[in-house]
Amino acid sequence: MPLARWYRDAARDLPWRRSEFHDEFGAWGTLVSEFMLQQTPVNRVIPHLEAWLARWPTPSALAAATTAEVVQQWANLGYPRRALWLHRAAVEITERHDGVVPRDVEALLRLSGIGDYTARAVAVFAYADRHPVVDTNTRRVLARAVLGQAQPGPPSRRDLVLMEELLPEDVGESAVFNAAAMELGATVCTSRSPRCEACPLLGGCAWVAAGRPDTGDARRRQASFEGSDRQARGAVLRILRDAAPDSVPLESVLPEWPDPLQRHRAIDSLIADGLAEADGELISLPR
Repeated sequence: MPLARWYRDAARDLPWRRSEFHDEFGAWGTLVSEFMLQQTPVNRVIPHLEAWLARWPTPSALAAATTAEVVQQWANLGYPRRALWLHRAAVEITERHDGVVPRDVEALLRLSGIGDYTARAVAVFAYADRHPVVDTNTRRVLARAVLGQAQPGPPSRRDLVLMEELLPEDVGESAVFNAAAMELGATVCTSRSPRCEACPLLGGCAWVAAGRPDTGDARRRQASFEGSDRQARGAVLRILRDAAPDSVPLESVLPEWPDPLQRHRAIDSLIADGLAEADGELISLPR
């Protein structure tokens, strides 16, 4: 199979793909890496993943940590609610599954913060089971190579159905196919500048055969980070992480922020999400 051959020759050497990583951390390492990789570039994830697993190499180790420790260790990875979900998932794994990450997709889906992609990624890449795994990169490969579209439509259950139809029956080969499709989308079949001449699917790609038409892009656009509530929340969290374990006077948190209402909204939302804790006129990471 051209895609599998290409992957074996061209795949990036990433920590979570190494046999020694799986020997040391098992499915827990896969689960942590998948949480961190959600909406975060690989090069930013690697050092955080290594530090996280050095500190909490098992679900039970993380379950015993405080929320403040978890949020502080997450540092600048972005979307810090993922840290809370991962912590809750670790507690659930410890209490419900004797500290072992479950293999069953339905059991994985019942853990905090885990959706269709992450559940199947753990089952496939940690336990080598046969399931379709579809992320943003895979969806783009499917849209172009199979459907002849320049960009994928909004995420849909149809993506899983289409990937299931393409998976090899052999369990081992199906895992390679899943990983290869993701890698192809990440490194060759990229969103803005696809390198079609380097693609192992070039000869059978429906989009290339049609002349690479612009078929539109129905994906929802992500709001700009600059000036956003996300930026304000991140700035507040940086102050709280730097001060931890001490509290900070509320009046000293971003007093010069250009939009006072946005500053208040950021602080209130962090408290509501459990990422910060207020005590009178003081604010801190959750204790």
